[in-house]
Amino acid sequence: MYENLAILAIFAFIYSAIAGRMEKTMISGPMIFVAFGLIFGDVGLGLLEMDVTQTELRVIADLTLALILFIDAANADLSVLKRRLQIPKRMLAVGLPLIILLGFVAGWLIFDSLSLFELAILATMLAATDAALGKAVVTNEAVPSRIREGLNAESGLNDGICVPILFVFIALAVGSEVEGSTMGLALKLVAQEIGIGLVVGLGLTFLGAKVLKYCYARGWVTEIWGQIPVVGLAFGSFALAQSLHGSGYIAAFTGGILFGFLAKQQTHKLVHAAEGVGETLALLTWVVFGAAVVGDLFQYFNWQVILYAVLSLTIVRMLPVYVSLTGTGENNHSKLFLGWFGPRGLASIVFAIIVLNENLPGGKVLAITVACTVFLSVLAHGISANPLANAFARKQPSAKKD
Repeated sequence: MYENLAILAIFAFIYSAIAGRMEKTMISGPMIFVAFGLIFGDVGLGLLEMDVTQTELRVIADLTLALILFIDAANADLSVLKRRLQIPKRMLAVGLPLIILLGFVAGWLIFDSLSLFELAILATMLAATDAALGKAVVTNEAVPSRIREGLNAESGLNDGICVPILFVFIALAVGSEVEGSTMGLALKLVAQEIGIGLVVGLGLTFLGAKVLKYCYARGWVTEIWGQIPVVGLAFGSFALAQSLHGSGYIAAFTGGILFGFLAKQQTHKLVHAAEGVGETLALLTWVVFGAAVVGDLFQYFNWQVILYAVLSLTIVRMLPVYVSLTGTGENNHSKLFLGWFGPRGLASIVFAIIVLNENLPGGKVLAITVACTVFLSVLAHGISANPLANAFARKQPSAKKD
């Protein structure tokens, strides 16, 4: 245990010292973290013994995603998002269902060992995008603000929307008896997940922000303990919503939006320390993913798995997003850019763990395909983030104004 801790601590120290330099290159942080896990894990040098259970990996990934969603939402520019809400609205209302449908069709053409419901599960798991992997683009001010805020809102909300859809397909795949029609059940679960997530996220954050403001006004919050409230609200919103059978992802994201609105000019100061915690958790999660997941499943990446992963990252997402943005006034470059930057990451990993626990006949194939897709996404979106963002910005003369 202490050997693992020493290796991870030294690695975290070294990366923190050069992070600013690395962020300007084509090599992203998650790429380095996953590569480090692979090299130092069992398939490499064998110095990191990552004997991590599915539950432990899910907890780490969940907490990381919850905190990043809260922080990104708090930092969102609501004035821009309000003016250009049509981008995320179209991508979620039209694009997301089409992505799941096209992912299902692609799986039906490629995999002959999966049932129809398992194919639907696979398509849903990989329809969710990752706010953490998309950070390089969302925080790049060279990219027009409407595009950044649109991607941020989409990645923050689609995870939560996919959860009830995933549970419906899982219930059908395992042959569970459910009340009402499939459509009725789906609508009920979607309403429950989103409704509880919204109430918990907004309610807890509102109370927390008011308490924090009251305590700050009386000088009760010290400089050291002032770094904790955002972390507490993010984890609290997520965990409470999950415990009430709602969407923790929706709770974290909507709570973050409200916190940023209430904190106003103090937002950056309050979330700054939490960003460091989020980056550290992300580092740990991706190292574990590289060492314990990719390292273990890499040998099973056959042509079918790789082909589906490539299609999922390209046509399966980009075509529906392009179609969904028709009539919004966005040009072809914007539509293709928004379609490409839908990286798969932490949410898909969590979904795969949920599916594995159901012991479906095709569960292993589903997990391997998700792992391969996330691994390729880390590489492809990491390498392309800065070059494509800068190239896109050069073609948008009004980027600074919008």
